[in-house]
Amino acid sequence: MDSSRMSLRPFKLTDVDDMMLWAGDDRVTQTIRWNTLTSKEEALTFIKDVCIPHPCRRSICIDDRSIGFVSVFPGSGDDRSRADVGYAVAFEYWGQGIGTEALKMTIPQVYSEFPEVIRLQALVDVENKASQRVLEKVGFTKEGKLRKYGYHKGKLVDLFMYSLLSTESIY
Repeated sequence: MDSSRMSLRPFKLTDVDDMMLWAGDDRVTQTIRWNTLTSKEEALTFIKDVCIPHPCRRSICIDDRSIGFVSVFPGSGDDRSRADVGYAVAFEYWGQGIGTEALKMTIPQVYSEFPEVIRLQALVDVENKASQRVLEKVGFTKEGKLRKYGYHKGKLVDLFMYSLLSTESIY
């Protein structure tokens, strides 16, 4: 993938049709907390009520068309030194390095916009080998397995914890 065609930007209401292509695909949503979107109206509401107000949710775009997202959730109070990151990419773009590039673009912005954040972390289902590889290619460290850590779509799952410190290099 030619990374010059890729950008991160806030979601827009006009992303609704593109978003339905990936957020309406069970293959994409099976590993994220979102439920698969089933209608254009549901997608429009989600963009308006969830994506646009979120200060750190960006649309991953190819030629300005939404093909996924990356979100950062900075901690607060005693947890202000860390932020959680999550992402997903349309099925047709899997294996092309887009998730990796999106994270590489996001990380410097996070450390710049949130100077108290020292640690970015991601929880990944132990079955999601592709997402583990994305994090490792960026430079995240696998810290360990969290057994029966939480429910995901009704199933109790094991997760791996990954982290990247602000003092560490992005690959």
